[in-house]
Amino acid sequence: MMQAKVGWSTAGSPLAAGKEAAQAAKVDGAQIALLFGSVDYNAEELLKGVRETLGDVPVVGCTSYTGVLTPGGFITSPDGYCALMTLSDEDMEVSVGAAEKKECAVAAGEEAALAALEAAGMDMAPEFFYMVAPPGEEEFYLQGIQSVIGRVPFFGGSAADNDLSGKWLVYGNGVVKNGVAVAFFWNKAYGNKYTGAYRGTGKRGIITKVENNRVLKEIDGKPALDVLAGWLGSTSADLQGFNLLGATIHHPIGITDFAGGHVWIRHPMVGNADGSANIGNNLAEGVAIELMEATTDELVASVESTAKAAVEMLGDEGLGALVAVHCGGRRGGIGDRMDETVTAMKNAVGDTPFIGVFTFGEYGFEGDLANGCGGLMLSFMALGK
Repeated sequence: MMQAKVGWSTAGSPLAAGKEAAQAAKVDGAQIALLFGSVDYNAEELLKGVRETLGDVPVVGCTSYTGVLTPGGFITSPDGYCALMTLSDEDMEVSVGAAEKKECAVAAGEEAALAALEAAGMDMAPEFFYMVAPPGEEEFYLQGIQSVIGRVPFFGGSAADNDLSGKWLVYGNGVVKNGVAVAFFWNKAYGNKYTGAYRGTGKRGIITKVENNRVLKEIDGKPALDVLAGWLGSTSADLQGFNLLGATIHHPIGITDFAGGHVWIRHPMVGNADGSANIGNNLAEGVAIELMEATTDELVASVESTAKAAVEMLGDEGLGALVAVHCGGRRGGIGDRMDETVTAMKNAVGDTPFIGVFTFGEYGFEGDLANGCGGLMLSFMALGK
């Protein structure tokens, strides 16, 4: 039977915050702690506070954009914030592994996966896993992990800061400054809903030139920024720099899977002077993309519908806890209406414990499709009772 509890803190001291959140979330026989915190906290001190309270319970998580989502509300403070969920289930096996990137992201993914298997004393792949990494090479960390365990369903998201300055950090039994952490789960029912919840606009094109995986140079043989500006009713000049990021929170681009059942969202981030656009995830030439759209009301409403969809996947198992990986860009688009997302979550899960992190990249799987990484998406994992 799943035991789950959530604690949070806005204490001015990261050590005190870690202790307060961990004490509030403490359950008997805790097997793992999911921790999401502020870049304004000293991460070593935050983790020290958690360890002093929970002992040797494995900890995994990351820094979160501007706040965290909890049953107590959207928790934020200019001095720092954190939230922590502990899980315990006598039938469940769970372990944490982490690795700094040395040679490459693929090798770090392999190392983290092997560490998680060793920590659990397992020689078999988990039923599902959680992954957290810094923005930039998520697909390659995933490649390394899957080279060890195969294609196992996963969820998670990329560490975030509050201003895109690169201060984000990963937690994996300590601070991971530039690498990946995973939590492997065995013997636990789950349901993952991975969606952008955007609508297609019918404005489409073919990617004809990409550089370095994430620089979109051309759409239909034309400068990408010119095409995006035309779709958005704007100008290339107005989409320079991070203006592109703000302009596309409600209008990102999407890639529809081969069967038409799922759309992978890609967030245009930076408009460049040469007419190219930096995109938040990997792209490939020859692929069709479409301009997507959603209103702020729809971004808020998608929290409830996504959580309910994840819970429904559990069937008769029932819900024991829910972990919500929510895009930081969507959070920015929602603005001062974050309390509505808390209400939406409670409408979906009732009194069941939940925790939410705001990330700069979201990971998940949908149906029979491969695992994937996207942006401006939701990846909600429901854990069975």
